[in-house]
Amino acid sequence: MSSNATALTRLLLAERPSLLRLAKRIVGSEPAAEDVAQSLWFRVQKVEDDPPILNKRAYLFRLTANLARDHRKNEARRLALHAEAHSTLWDEDNEPSLEDALVSVDALRRVADAAERLPEPTRRIFRMNRFEAIPQRAIADRLGISSTTVENHIKRALNILAAARDGRVE
Repeated sequence: MSSNATALTRLLLAERPSLLRLAKRIVGSEPAAEDVAQSLWFRVQKVEDDPPILNKRAYLFRLTANLARDHRKNEARRLALHAEAHSTLWDEDNEPSLEDALVSVDALRRVADAAERLPEPTRRIFRMNRFEAIPQRAIADRLGISSTTVENHIKRALNILAAARDGRVE
């Protein structure tokens, strides 16, 4: 451990109550402040000696404030994502319109038709990989071809199916 890290660790232990108060003011809760303090401890352990830290107390308080702000931003982002996921999964107004449903059914039909029309051996290789979950290397060994050939057939199938989904002729 560097001398900066050792000195900062000692200072962190001595200033822990003040650092927790600062973190709690920023993040808003005791458990979140404890999380910040734990992150602070890990961060302090990684501090190198070059460049030397002249005002270790100021450095420690600045690092605490920065980590607390990062924690608050990450928590806000997590809560927004959770709310969006909940809304998408559980709100009744997220049902597709009749038009959207018909467009989706039509796209699915086009993809299914295109999958049935895939040329051999592309069709066989694609089915083995995507529907039977056989790894590309195993398909290559089973069919006596290279892994690159298997990969190219799968890419070809995916391109054809994507074109069908998008209504493009390929």
